[in-house]
Amino acid sequence: MAYRYSYIPIQETGYFSKLVTDYITHQDTIQPFFKYGWDDAGLDQAIADRANYPVNRQVLTEVLNRQYANLEKSELVTANLEKLTLENTFTVCTAHQPNLLTGYLYFVYKILHAVKLANELNARYADKHFVPVYYMGSEDNDLEELGVFRFRGQKYVWDGDGQTGAVGRMSTASLKKLLNEVFRLFGPPGKDTERLQQVFTQAYLKHTTVAAATQYLVNELFGQYGLIVIDPDDAALKSLYIPVMEDELLHQHAYPILSEQIAKLGAHYKIQAHPREINLFYLADQLRERIEKQGDKWVVVNTDIAWTEEQLLEELNMHPERFSPNVMLRGLFQETILPDVAFIGGGAEVAYWMQLKTMFEHYNGFFPSIQLRQSVMMMDEHHEKLQQDLDLSLLKLFRKEEQLIHEYVATHGSGEWHTTDEMEAMGQILQSLKVKAVKVDSTLGPAAEAVLKKMEYRLKTLEQKMFRAEKRKLDVQLDRLSRLKSALFPNGSLQERTDNFAEYYMEQGNALFDAILEGTKPLSGEFLVIHRQ
Repeated sequence: MAYRYSYIPIQETGYFSKLVTDYITHQDTIQPFFKYGWDDAGLDQAIADRANYPVNRQVLTEVLNRQYANLEKSELVTANLEKLTLENTFTVCTAHQPNLLTGYLYFVYKILHAVKLANELNARYADKHFVPVYYMGSEDNDLEELGVFRFRGQKYVWDGDGQTGAVGRMSTASLKKLLNEVFRLFGPPGKDTERLQQVFTQAYLKHTTVAAATQYLVNELFGQYGLIVIDPDDAALKSLYIPVMEDELLHQHAYPILSEQIAKLGAHYKIQAHPREINLFYLADQLRERIEKQGDKWVVVNTDIAWTEEQLLEELNMHPERFSPNVMLRGLFQETILPDVAFIGGGAEVAYWMQLKTMFEHYNGFFPSIQLRQSVMMMDEHHEKLQQDLDLSLLKLFRKEEQLIHEYVATHGSGEWHTTDEMEAMGQILQSLKVKAVKVDSTLGPAAEAVLKKMEYRLKTLEQKMFRAEKRKLDVQLDRLSRLKSALFPNGSLQERTDNFAEYYMEQGNALFDAILEGTKPLSGEFLVIHRQ
């Protein structure tokens, strides 16, 4: 199977925020909000400085070895687990919640971006090692997002069978019915379809929690590239973060620091997330709720759980796994347990990381190089033929459908529907008539103006009718254009935010991942289009 690659600067696609495009294009306004640039120079400096921020490698590797105890490890995974014990080994990290069946395509793209960047750094630094890591957001409780995915145009929803709390801790026992519904649409028959069905079955029906299922699934799909999966919902890992969590509970330093930084960032850009006075959740069976300070007590909202200061500190030190950082403190936890040099995220993740620099400085945490993940659109031979037949450039395909249709009619129609010249001539005549009317009687000015406006409106209405008639003449071509847009931009969104990887994998197998990996350019700031030939 052959592939070809095209690249478009992300700022020209129209699908990225001003903050992201300013970050990628090195604008001055965004510079104060990060430490290391996303380019080669920024990464080099991040790597040089990371040694000044040691992590507890013994705890890290013990936890990983325990989490991998029942997983089949590739040679590269085994080697990377060993390398993490060494002080000259660093990680390239991406993070995502344990979306059911991986959720949407960008789940795959960000993981392969981490793999590719780690590979490039390994090639560049002979005296260091770089390990790609998927940091699982297993403590997230947004089941409305994590339990939803689309496959072959159908939307599937898992309600958790009434479970609440952290999704990663939820039981997978009720997933069999949903999986069987999905499997009915599997195809075409072949080894890749069979393997994927086996992997999904083994993941969700042979593992008791969503986190365990996701770790198995991601390891089966990407272990071949040496990817390490870490589930941070672990008492040993949380114990390394106790000093920050204790400070947050007792002194709430993060809130004023973050609020000041957000105010500065908000002067230029839309804010992605806001802090709370206490940025920690309390986790228990079927429970993930915020912690608040009320008088001289700390309480878990919507429960009857409350502690004095002494009781709170005892609970934190005895059971750190019951405390969970929210989005404001999650990045600092990640950098506390992993020897990261780079973090890879989507546009929203890049935006909220720009809010965190001063908080990292307060806690003397390492603020990594923030990398915008590779965005990808996949086109097959049919899509490409449609594009060529319609004489559309790749960049034009990113325009809104209504604009694209208007431009297509203007370019390929007769052009007779335009009334610009006639409206200009008519406007001159009407203005002349208005002058005459005012000379006859100065009070006739408003009446003449009203007539002018009415004529302009009627001419515009006529032009719209003529345009619709022109569209009807191009009905076949415009229908093909709409079908092409619908395939590449489902529901007007990027393909990567709608489709699941499974329907592509069943046709292409591991060649799909290899193609994405080959086409990914981690430090380009470009949108990747993969042409399958």
